[in-house]
Amino acid sequence: MIISLQLDSETPLFEQLRNQIVIGIATGELAEQEKLPSVRQLAEDLGINTMTVNKTYALLKQQGYIVIDRRHGAKVSPTAHESPNHSAELEEQLQLIIAQATIRGMDQSRFQTLCSQIFSRMTYQH
Repeated sequence: MIISLQLDSETPLFEQLRNQIVIGIATGELAEQEKLPSVRQLAEDLGINTMTVNKTYALLKQQGYIVIDRRHGAKVSPTAHESPNHSAELEEQLQLIIAQATIRGMDQSRFQTLCSQIFSRMTYQH
C-alpha cells in the first residue's frame, strides 16, 4: 500500500495516515491479520515523527481497526464490529459531508451516485 501525506494540508498528519490505513483495509489493500510496518519504520519511510505514527496506531487500535502485540507489532484486526457509538459518529460525519456537498451545489442524485461509486470500490468482507 502506498501512503501519501500532504504536508501542507489542514488535516493533521496522524489523521491523514489513519484515513489512508482505514481505506486500505476497506479496499482490500491491507488484508485481515496483515502486519503493518513498525512505528519507527513507517515514520522513516514517510519522513515524519515517530510520535505521529504512534498516535495513529493508538487511534486505530482504539477504533478496532488494528491490534497491537508487543512481540509481533501491529496487525490489521481480524474482525470489525459496528458499535452504537460508531453509528452516531458516522451519522455526524455524513451529515457534515452532505452539508458541504449541498452548499457547493451537489444535488442528492449526484451525491448518491458518487457514494455508490465509492462504495463499490470497497471490498472488505467480514
